[in-house]
Amino acid sequence: MTSKQDGGGRIDYKRRALLKALPIAGLAVVGSGSAAAAPAYPSVIPLPTGFRPEGIVTGLGTEFFVGSLAGGAIYRGDLRTGEGDVFVSPSEGRVAVGLSHDARSNYLFVAGGPTGMAFVYDANTGAMVADYDFQDTGTFVNDVVVTRTAAYFTDSFRPSLYRVPLGAGGQVPDQSAVEEIPLGGDFTFTPGAFNANGIDAPPNGEYLVVVNSTAGLLYNVDPATGDATEIDLGGASLTAGDGILLAGRTLYVVRNQLNLIAEVRLDPDATAGEVVDVITDPLFDVPTTVAGFGNSLYAVNARFGIGDPANANYDVIRVSK
Repeated sequence: MTSKQDGGGRIDYKRRALLKALPIAGLAVVGSGSAAAAPAYPSVIPLPTGFRPEGIVTGLGTEFFVGSLAGGAIYRGDLRTGEGDVFVSPSEGRVAVGLSHDARSNYLFVAGGPTGMAFVYDANTGAMVADYDFQDTGTFVNDVVVTRTAAYFTDSFRPSLYRVPLGAGGQVPDQSAVEEIPLGGDFTFTPGAFNANGIDAPPNGEYLVVVNSTAGLLYNVDPATGDATEIDLGGASLTAGDGILLAGRTLYVVRNQLNLIAEVRLDPDATAGEVVDVITDPLFDVPTTVAGFGNSLYAVNARFGIGDPANANYDVIRVSK
């Protein structure tokens, strides 16, 4: 998280941009004197049985990570092959909800849900780098975005953001540096309901975008003060809004129980927008969060409400933007 004055922004490096701009299908390979199209990236990526996924984020290259509500495990896979395995083992008392990745340090930031905590892992080794205790009770630390100067976390049960300042190269601080920033201005808070959920930021970090699941509203939030300005959607509602992904002036909002992703076109200052499309797929089964790669979106199926989640099948679904 960052202030308007210090020029911070969401991590967005040229190397990652070049990698993610490459076509994900139709690459030519030569063999036996003829060219053949390479297989398309898989449309369905299976996750371990009983994994109970919630958050997803891309890392370096074609790497992706998915967090688990069951013990806070982290799965690391490859979008190109669809293969992967559990990268961080589950641990009693941990939960993994929203994820964000910092390419400078190659650290993975994880929102800890009802634990009131956040966890930071080395995305190369899986080792824990740091953990932070935000709240002890009445909390659900839901999502996170990393900018050049800070990581910002939402709390669905409290009208606050948590700021973890970052040093040179994305180095993380100790617990004493953590700040709680009250959400004010137009922000609507309903006690006992899920409020602030998904969060993202533009490359320059001038503002944060936050969705309120219960109110169905989007906010443009000043990262320094927490002052929230409702983004005028012309009367459209985004209830059940969960994870979000900001790509230029296009914002993708996952509406979990409705099994769809709303595509919102924002105006240049992100104070107004219009829902211009709805993306869905027959394979969606309560998607919660979304990551982008090339011309595709990857939504993780959380399958909330399914019987026997410990033995259920879970997956990630690829759809076109």
